[in-house]
Amino acid sequence: MLWIYALVGLLIGTVLGIIISRITTPGYKKQKTIQKDLDSAKFELEQQKQDLSDHFAQAADMLDSLGKEYTKLYQHMAKTSAELLPNLPEQDNPFSKKVAEQAEMSVEEPNGKIPATSEAPKDYASGSTGLLKEEKKQQLNTDQAIAAEAS
Repeated sequence: MLWIYALVGLLIGTVLGIIISRITTPGYKKQKTIQKDLDSAKFELEQQKQDLSDHFAQAADMLDSLGKEYTKLYQHMAKTSAELLPNLPEQDNPFSKKVAEQAEMSVEEPNGKIPATSEAPKDYASGSTGLLKEEKKQQLNTDQAIAAEAS
């Protein structure tokens, strides 16, 4: 029975010691304030990231509407220049050529896909590059390489 009282007293003393040391230790309070500051800084950073993301989304919408308005203005100018100056030669009308180019570029197929052009982009190779072929290349040692360079 005496051992039980001793163990319970030791356990209660340990718990009380830990509580008292946490309360009276200045480093613990400092750690709590630093942790609180860190949490608030993380929250502010996330808030700034969200604000920045919203800003870019709004800017993209504004640029899109600006582009549409510019296109409408350009088409209006082309239409009115053709109406007001009907006898103006096509080479002198600055809007006629660009309107024709825009009309060609904006034509889409009925299924919603942009029609493929007849020529490949300039960065494509005209034929097989052989990049993925498992072709054995001839390896030269230094003497053979020097002789091949000399000839």
